[in-house]
Amino acid sequence: MPPPSPATAPPPTDHTLGALLRRYDGAGTPLSCEPVAQGLLNRGYQLATTRGRFFLKHYLHDPDRGTDRDTADPATIARQHRATLRLGALGLPVAAPLADAEGRTVAVIGGRPYALYPWVEGRHRAGTELTERQCRHLGALLGLVHTALARVLPDDAAHPAAHSSAVPEDTYALIDELLRLARERRPRDSFDELAEHRLLERRALLERHAHRRPADATTRVTGWVHGDFHPLNLLYQGAEPAAIVDWDRLGVQPRAEEAVRAAVIFFVRDCDGTLDLAKVREYAHAYQAAAEVPVAELAAAVHRVWWERLNDFWMLRWRYQRQDFRADPLFPAAAGLAVWWTREYEAVLAAFTG
Repeated sequence: MPPPSPATAPPPTDHTLGALLRRYDGAGTPLSCEPVAQGLLNRGYQLATTRGRFFLKHYLHDPDRGTDRDTADPATIARQHRATLRLGALGLPVAAPLADAEGRTVAVIGGRPYALYPWVEGRHRAGTELTERQCRHLGALLGLVHTALARVLPDDAAHPAAHSSAVPEDTYALIDELLRLARERRPRDSFDELAEHRLLERRALLERHAHRRPADATTRVTGWVHGDFHPLNLLYQGAEPAAIVDWDRLGVQPRAEEAVRAAVIFFVRDCDGTLDLAKVREYAHAYQAAAEVPVAELAAAVHRVWWERLNDFWMLRWRYQRQDFRADPLFPAAAGLAVWWTREYEAVLAAFTG
């Protein structure tokens, strides 16, 4: 069984829901409250009341579930709410919290912080489902998010920053540890066989490409970014994006790297771990134009994210070190992508920058 997670926290009681809804004018009384997200950071519910449907977010303390900050920290929540409210005022499709009768967007009930959002009808769409026109719209939307965040949040954090790239020797040690755990696991299954194959394959790749490690002193311009821009955090109504959701990882990072990471997630083909480069090209050109990112910065971001993927084993660490199997379905495509991207490096770079 997976270890305890913030996502498995008890759902809010009827007493909590009643106390929360009384703070909002016209929110009604609760009828049902069903989980809709089993996120790693916080938890979400579809809340039905006598006045309609809402999205209820429960912010959970998260000291060590893959994040370097507590997402239930009041200052962190306040920044997220301030950003989304201001982005919404600029006309961006974001999910912004509702204010209660006293103008507050956070309700603390029984020591636990909650926020209430309008319910947004829509569905998630993988990038492989999008037309080329929709890919351009997606890239332009992320570029607009980045430029708008620079307007609505303090810009003193947007400055050149040094980045410490993964060190091959550290990765070799991790590979050896994961190999040991995969080989010792009982009962052994086909996933363990695949993991062993991919770990050996990755070590050989790293040995051949270790000289391409990005220098720690690489300078890049950072800015406020969504932090987790991928298909499950974007709702569509028909052909158009209706709401960007889940701003828990809002923070200061290299903007171009978020654009590359997002493209890799949106446009990977799950069947074989390759990228739809035609769609990547449409997306990247639109992003670059909207965000006004120099081609050289985008090219450097491609290289850094490629190296990051080559050294990244978080899915296997979850399985073998945490006994948490939720990420297992993501591993085959992600592992295949690292190998394919290395082989097709120049084609991928051209799709982002050509």
